[in-house]
Amino acid sequence: MTGSKANYPEDAALPAFRKDQKLDLLAERFNVAQFVSFAPSEAGPDQQFCRLAEVAPNTLYDNVSAAIEALFARSAEATINIRSFSETQSQSREFLYAITSVEDAVSALRRIASEGAFSIANETINVSDGGVSGVAMGNLVEFRPDSTPRGVERPGFASLPLEWASAIFKTVYGVDAGLEAIGNARVEFSVHPERRGWRQSHTIFWEYGKYEAVDRSIEVSWPNDFSCLLGDKVYGLLVANLIGVPVPRTTVIGRRVAPFAFGIDTGSSESWIRTSPVVQVPGKFTTTKGWRDPFKLVQAEDPDGTDLASILSQQSVPAFYSGAAIEASDGEFIVEGARGSGEGFMLGSVAPEIIPQYVRLALGAVKERLSAHLGSIRFEWVHDGEKVWIVQLHTGASQSSGRDLVPGEADQWVVFEVAQGLEALRELLRTLPPGIGLKLDGAVGRTSHIADVVRKANVPTRLI
Repeated sequence: MTGSKANYPEDAALPAFRKDQKLDLLAERFNVAQFVSFAPSEAGPDQQFCRLAEVAPNTLYDNVSAAIEALFARSAEATINIRSFSETQSQSREFLYAITSVEDAVSALRRIASEGAFSIANETINVSDGGVSGVAMGNLVEFRPDSTPRGVERPGFASLPLEWASAIFKTVYGVDAGLEAIGNARVEFSVHPERRGWRQSHTIFWEYGKYEAVDRSIEVSWPNDFSCLLGDKVYGLLVANLIGVPVPRTTVIGRRVAPFAFGIDTGSSESWIRTSPVVQVPGKFTTTKGWRDPFKLVQAEDPDGTDLASILSQQSVPAFYSGAAIEASDGEFIVEGARGSGEGFMLGSVAPEIIPQYVRLALGAVKERLSAHLGSIRFEWVHDGEKVWIVQLHTGASQSSGRDLVPGEADQWVVFEVAQGLEALRELLRTLPPGIGLKLDGAVGRTSHIADVVRKANVPTRLI
């Protein structure tokens, strides 16, 4: 290798630069994927810029093969990508993904140069490593797993304020993503559990450009692809924790991310094991007090690995009253529960009890705090005699109104005895012909899992 080449003035405006020049300028401040770039010449590919870990910036190699060998030697995936572009247009002309040999890469680079095009060869970074990719602009961050940053152009991405996104990345991955450093700009980025890029850090910056204010609101809602990665229950609790309402200390054992923890110490030495499905499935999977082998639990309840995203070990809250709260379609805030830990109430085997007024007032205050950030909400709660703890949180109002759990008319009504339990109800709903409605017979709460199941099935249902 020889000296370095950097043929641009330091104070030049970013938009005036070619694609590889912009990338090199970005690397002056941020971590970028390791790369070597080339310009076309009569002799073939002419090296322009270079950012490789533990190598001086823009080191010039003796030839194309030597540069590509150095890139391969530092690529954790043992593959590289090549994109070509013209000097006047930064949009890629051709993109070659996951090239596995120096010979194939050099051959492609020579062909591209012979066509008069510029090229960038960079390390392949696995987008399905449990991390996320997305776009940050102003106070808005949009992101998803298993995708490049351009994945936010499709539905299903998570949307959070910058401060919240940074806090969640710190909690889940244990890293400072550094998004606050972008200032008034628009960046495409990715966050990875393992170090990557020329600076060997956890955040890769792919594009950096001027941020132009757009009328795009931050809608914090789920499920989304990131909540599915962590588990619906986990994501809701993370959001509640960000807002600052009490969430019991929770350790998350995930399928695709390393264990992490968040929440507040409840002062109890006891714990609960809670399963966290990919999306909410009311009352189907295990929630139980005391320790259970999480590996046996997952294998028993989700042997195919498709339904459960994670297992939660959560500190117990000394429960005075427990229950759930929903916002009805007419705006009514419905609070229900029973003494103790509340499993029987949620499963429909224990009737709702009268909730003391001071507990209702505390729940109302928590609801206002959550709604100020999220709009309409539904949550499960535990009151320890002094304060409210959130143990599950969802966005959106319920369709229920009065005694109609699911409004609507039916050609015929079938009576279901609530005492038969949730699984019998699921089976009935699975086989129910069109035009048939349900009447629930039994002391069941409008906020219980029984009510959640019929709402999800969207079958007209009334309380007797």
